[in-house]
Amino acid sequence: MADASEFDMPEFAPGTVWLVGAGPGDPGLLTLLARHALRRADVIVYDALVNVDILKLARPEASLIYAGKRGGRPSTSQPDISSRLVALAKAGQRVLRLKGGDPFVFGRGGEEALSLAQNGIAFRIVPGISAGIGGLAYAGIPVTFRSINSAVTFVTGHDSDGQAPAGLDWRAISDGSPVIVIYMALRQLDVISGNLMAAGRSGDEAVALVSKATTDQQQVLLTDLAHCAVRAREVQLQPPTMMVVGPVAQLHRQLNWVAPAWPMHN
Repeated sequence: MADASEFDMPEFAPGTVWLVGAGPGDPGLLTLLARHALRRADVIVYDALVNVDILKLARPEASLIYAGKRGGRPSTSQPDISSRLVALAKAGQRVLRLKGGDPFVFGRGGEEALSLAQNGIAFRIVPGISAGIGGLAYAGIPVTFRSINSAVTFVTGHDSDGQAPAGLDWRAISDGSPVIVIYMALRQLDVISGNLMAAGRSGDEAVALVSKATTDQQQVLLTDLAHCAVRAREVQLQPPTMMVVGPVAQLHRQLNWVAPAWPMHN
């Protein structure tokens, strides 16, 4: 059987940057290209949500630079991160920008790639498994199910200041999508659930909250829209947490394939 060493992997050239998705947490969900980059990079600039076990795959000589950003907390500014990537590449380093999930799904990878392009730095995008799909799969929740929904909407749960995202048309989101997946939802559950109910979603509608998806600390809380914020506080759910609104959340009861000690139910 072939392993990663038998595939023709692209060269990770000095003076270039690879923007790589590390997936939702489980190191087994890394792509072959992500593993290849970890073994070739001179410097790895990594986010807060990257599993530390993934960093152990880096070659011993590589420099590790933390550039975590968590909404509402003091953190490295996006312009500073982008500038550092440019500077490291211009110094001739093979730079791996390692981001949780997928770099182009609420990961600001597009901003970093644009900065590299504007500064004449060659780069490669390596997609990762997004928590909104892969993380929910570990909770036994399919984001689409033929007899339930033919559309799904992905929403961020907070802006760069940690506040609920402004300018969203909650009525359009509520009316247009049977299933809504909200990233980084925990801090703003009261606001998000209130906005959805004000837009017409029923307080009885099923909600699943998936904390630390795909890791050995994963927890799943199955509740409803009206009570999700209170229940999350009661069980002291921890970030990062995905929120799923819609009937597919109920499938967790039947499709939960992870160890039964992990989930929590109302």
